[in-house]
Amino acid sequence: MQATVGDHFHTHSRSVGMADQRGEIIEVRGAEGEPPYLVRFEDGHEGLVYPGPDTVIERQQSAH
Repeated sequence: MQATVGDHFHTHSRSVGMADQRGEIIEVRGAEGEPPYLVRFEDGHEGLVYPGPDTVIERQQSAH
């Protein structure tokens, strides 16, 4: 998995009734875009994450 600053982080819930986690990658600490990532979640908290198989990185759209 590779990401860049500004990409969106989306972890799908593994339990019924639990919300998905979404946020923006604000720092990439691994080599060549690899984890771990510092993520600012929608509720404002920040956390260092090592994404699992239930996580999708949504690339930021570049303006042309």
